[in-house]
Amino acid sequence: MENSLLIGLSRVATLERHLAVISNNLANVNTNGYKSDQMLFEEYLNPTAHEDNFAGRDRRLSYVQDRGTFHDFAQGAAERTNNPLDVAISGSAFIAVQTAGGERYTRNGSFQLNSTGQLVTPSGDTVLGANGPIVFQPTDHDITISPDGTITVVEGAARTDSIRGKLRLVSFANPQSLVKEANNTFSANGAAAQPDPKSTVQQGFVEKSNTNSVVEMSRMIEVNRSYANIANMLQQQHDLHKSAIDKLADVPA
Repeated sequence: MENSLLIGLSRVATLERHLAVISNNLANVNTNGYKSDQMLFEEYLNPTAHEDNFAGRDRRLSYVQDRGTFHDFAQGAAERTNNPLDVAISGSAFIAVQTAGGERYTRNGSFQLNSTGQLVTPSGDTVLGANGPIVFQPTDHDITISPDGTITVVEGAARTDSIRGKLRLVSFANPQSLVKEANNTFSANGAAAQPDPKSTVQQGFVEKSNTNSVVEMSRMIEVNRSYANIANMLQQQHDLHKSAIDKLADVPA
């Protein structure tokens, strides 16, 4: 296959991956605490063309290589919900939760109570405190969550203040090593979770997705146009190759 076709195909493959990343960002534009992904590209230089009949820089072949993606951990906008169980994180911390697959981490602070009084995520994962799951009593009311994550309630008719736990806020030295998983959570992927005393939470708010829908739609249009241009170039190269074969077939033996 000709070099131009190989180079074009390398670009088409990366555009397909780029479109998938953009589509996933747009699909989660209304997901609380969602962090968008961005693509990483680099130029891959093949030292020489297969047919080494070129001079100077023309002997190098420049392909497009998809290195992967990186997480955009920019802060999302805080939206008031007035739900006393909701919290929005200010800072780089994550909230630790217990899932069926083990401990995971999330920025989605939209919480609720399950049938046993445990604080859980919308998908049912248990929210972890400094000493394990956070459990409320049926008589608890006037829930207050302080900026450091301490949860206090007024208990029973006696109206005594009680502490139900403290949200476990953690951060990572290299957050790019985190791996996205189901239900808007991250796995540590071997990284150590460290307590984050600098981050705070705001009760009655949730952090919205940091996806900018206008920017992502613009990127989608750009990718589609690039894909159409590359496809057109590949078709022209195919037609040129076919024409050359047809003309060679007409040469008298």
